[in-house]
Parts: sequence; structure tokens; C-alpha cells
Amino acid sequence: MYYGEIKNCDIANGEGVRVTLFVSGCTNRCRDCFQPQTWDFTYGQPFTAETEEYLLSLLSPSYINGLTLLGGEPFEPENQRALVPFLRRVRRTYPDKTIWSFSGFTYEELTTAGSHPRCEVTDEMLSLLDVLVDGRFVEELKDLTLRFRGSSNQRLIDLNASRAAGYLCFLPDRDRSRG
Repeated sequence: MYYGEIKNCDIANGEGVRVTLFVSGCTNRCRDCFQPQTWDFTYGQPFTAETEEYLLSLLSPSYINGLTLLGGEPFEPENQRALVPFLRRVRRTYPDKTIWSFSGFTYEELTTAGSHPRCEVTDEMLSLLDVLVDGRFVEELKDLTLRFRGSSNQRLIDLNASRAAGYLCFLPDRDRSRG
């Protein structure tokens, strides 16, 4: 797997202060994508053991709320296979920090047998996440007032609440602390 960028102290891609990993490779190729260079699976740098150690060190301060995966597309099968062992390490090392992932694929696409991008590690990857922001960016549905997403078809899925309830549960559309 390759990655295009790592952001430390990111406040735009999830709740609180986060470390964000932009992975490379995406077959969705959404029109008006804000990072089309990340469609290339070899864009950027290789994701190595040193990259993992660096990310773990960035996650260590108490003011960091967690890790966010963006792309490109974290749920491309080759990216999932590289990310799952790393996400296991994040969970073991920082059990109180949250893990978010953005995906152009919907939750239903990720959980439907035989569909791309579902593979042998998809269920485990989903189990390691707290929040999934799903759905392709659609320019005609662009809405800058939405939390953590660009178009109204995208959803903020609270995976912990969904697992407990047995059905999809969503985070609120607006930050309740701001009215």
C-alpha cells in the first residue's frame, strides 16, 4: 500500500484532534474529487513499518482523539489488507482513541457478499472502526453545512452504536454543542 499524506493535529476529518492518513488508490474516481491524484495506487510513499511507528508516535499525546483514514480509498481490497494489521496495533496501543474511516463505498456495498470492494478482511476492518463516513461525493448534493462530509448522500455511521443496536445508527448532522 502507498499513502499520499499524513496530517497531524487534523480537526476537519472527525471529532476532536486527529491524526489522518490519506491512503493511495481508488477505483471510485468520483467526479470533482478533491484529491484525484490519490486514485493512483502508487501515488506518494510506501506504507512501511517505519510509517506505522511514526503514526503510532503521532497518536500518543493525550490531546489526540484518534486516527482517521481517508483516500484515495481505504476500503480498496489491497488497502484493507495492509490497514487491518496496523489498525489492530492502534486498538491494542490506544484502546481509548477512536478510529474513523471515510469511504466512497456504502456500508451496504462493504457488507454485501461478492461485491467490490468486499474481501476476506472487510468484516474485521469494519469491526476495528468507530465511525464510517460512507458514500461517494456527489457534486450536485454538495452541502458545506454538513459535518465531516461534502455531500448530503454521505452518512456518518456510528458503528459502535450500530453493532449494539443491530441496525445502522448515525451521528447527528450538526454539532449539538454549537446549537
